[in-house]
Amino acid sequence: MLEGVGVTTSRPAYVQPDGTSMYSAGSLFQLLRDGRPRTRAELAAETGLARSTVTQRVDALLASNLIGPADKAASTGGRPPTRFAFNPNARYVLAADIGATHARLALTDLAAEVLAQSADDLLVAAGPEIVLDWVDRVGHDLIRQAGRDPRDLLGVGIGLPGPVEHSTGRPVSPPIMPGWDGFDVQGYLQDRFGAVALVDNDVNIMALGEHNVAWSDAPHMMFVKVATGIGSGLISDGRLHRGAQGAAGDMGHLQLPHGTDVVCRCGNTGCLEAVASGAAIAAKLAARGIEASTSFDVVALARGGNIEALQLLRQAGRDIGEVLAAAVSLFNPSVIVIGGSLSQAGEHLIAGVREIVYRRSLPLATQDLRIVQSSTGDRAGIIGAAVMVIDHALAPAQVDLLMSAAPAAMS
Repeated sequence: MLEGVGVTTSRPAYVQPDGTSMYSAGSLFQLLRDGRPRTRAELAAETGLARSTVTQRVDALLASNLIGPADKAASTGGRPPTRFAFNPNARYVLAADIGATHARLALTDLAAEVLAQSADDLLVAAGPEIVLDWVDRVGHDLIRQAGRDPRDLLGVGIGLPGPVEHSTGRPVSPPIMPGWDGFDVQGYLQDRFGAVALVDNDVNIMALGEHNVAWSDAPHMMFVKVATGIGSGLISDGRLHRGAQGAAGDMGHLQLPHGTDVVCRCGNTGCLEAVASGAAIAAKLAARGIEASTSFDVVALARGGNIEALQLLRQAGRDIGEVLAAAVSLFNPSVIVIGGSLSQAGEHLIAGVREIVYRRSLPLATQDLRIVQSSTGDRAGIIGAAVMVIDHALAPAQVDLLMSAAPAAMS
């Protein structure tokens, strides 16, 4: 395909502009990551490489254990050729999802399938050493329980509930994370696990997880987390869009016209998060004499049929819809996924979002727009953190580096 115009050409995938092949072993491996077994002949046909070159690349990947023999192909005479496929068990990943009041950690394979996991109530406000020591301790416990070799750890991915400069792995002035500003999370985890560590905002990794599981065919997706706080992650052309400093999608601190007197935890007034988040709704319920202090209390009340909770959820949806209506016109996604704890309260929140977005956005932008509840629930962050590491560490150049630097460790 010619980029951006949808015109089919005869040029095979993964070629240089001058038409020459750029298939290293790492690049060839990208074809096999879809899980479909292929023979050497099929790989040669797809890439345009000579059979001898394909054989050399396949042998290197077999030695690395990143691929393995699959079923035999149908024979046209003589011995049936062997098919080769991605081996997701070659290595494993540790994926952490840290929220305001919880921590989840999982060990996954290279297809982001969870092999073992653990969760605990943990306040991110306790500080980076306490939270990351929990990741260190529980992560090594999961590795031992799974019987895996620590040397086979591909990397560690972690999502944090605040702004993160992804390139450095450091939180930047996070409102609910005292002691975390500028902390070298990436270096801390790399020292303890001896593997690459990647850090991002929790909503970004949730967007990655939801897209990977449910919307891989939707190149333009917006994931909105509504929980203690509010944020969004943007998938553009099938990739996570972080922006210049990693701050893209921070919709929770956009100002609502009718919320100007409400003080937000970021220090400004009238932020969407201060008006429509789980914490804000819980505070409104408490002011009415209804026992509620967290997003989970709001969800429980809504599921129990509490009229005040349901009304506040519907209005919160409308408030979120005001911000999303502008985002739909600017970004033009094909799907908006609503996740986070408040999304589990039923249809009232999402109904409020739909009510405003479909009314306020341009018809062209909404004619095929879907606004849906997350299908991954509380698994989104774990899956997304794993995907973040896998996509980075299994990129062509990284695979080539892995094989050249430590072939024995991967066999």
